[in-house]
Amino acid sequence: MTSAELFKKARRIEIVARRLVEEQLAGQYHSVFKGRGLVFSDVRPYYAGDDVRAIDWNITARMNAPHVKQFVEERDRTVNLMIDMSASGFFGTRGAIKRELAAELAAVVAFSAIQNNDRVGLYIVTDRVERFVPPKKGRRHVLRVIGEILAFQPASRGTNLAVGLDFLAKVARRRSVVFLVSDFLSGGWQRAMQITRRRHELVPVVVGDPLEQALPPVGLLVLEDLESGALVEVDTHGAGADYARRARAAAAGRELALRRLNVDCVEVFTDRPYVDALIAFFKARAKRMAHG
Repeated sequence: MTSAELFKKARRIEIVARRLVEEQLAGQYHSVFKGRGLVFSDVRPYYAGDDVRAIDWNITARMNAPHVKQFVEERDRTVNLMIDMSASGFFGTRGAIKRELAAELAAVVAFSAIQNNDRVGLYIVTDRVERFVPPKKGRRHVLRVIGEILAFQPASRGTNLAVGLDFLAKVARRRSVVFLVSDFLSGGWQRAMQITRRRHELVPVVVGDPLEQALPPVGLLVLEDLESGALVEVDTHGAGADYARRARAAAAGRELALRRLNVDCVEVFTDRPYVDALIAFFKARAKRMAHG
């Protein structure tokens, strides 16, 4: 992809992402992600019903009347995008490959973040951390993030999400929101994600393609494992049912593992609008937060 093509594609994604953020996701991101905590704002006279633990005793003594401290939520957050760019991300049979879908979804999250004056960082992982862009604010920075995703060519075909999460633990000292975008087809990520969620707000984003769940009945197919490069010939008429059964079992196992993490997940597919999944995620998260 030439520089001109890259710029054109990044600009198109920016236009789509900003429109979605402004028209369909306005306010939803802001409402479901807490700030880093409460910071002191002001002191005012005590009123009946105020929490006595908030009394400022120094001001109370000076004014000879009870006063309480006021606090406001510190909205300044860091949003870290961790994108699995292993070879399986180059797969896609409907509308877009998984890698492009991941780029667009990451752009929507990034523009939602900067609209709320949050920082955005990027981690591109395969079986190693291949790109790291430290968190910053602003449109220019987000365009760099999108460009890095679109231009990226992996040095490795494999996947090891645990390596990326371990690196995050070392460099992300402050609490952040972590969107982990992957097809989660490889294993070995459960323990690392469990550790990550204790320190950060972890949001797994599962990217899939319908052909990963069921093969079309077209006869003989030669399938390639994009990460290992292995080739296998499959008769879809005879093996289709077995393939679908195995795919359902793998998806059920992944879903169970994610559910055990007790985190809110997003699931998107190459053959349907990802914005619907994002809206559903925000609504479900808001509902859960409202019920404690």
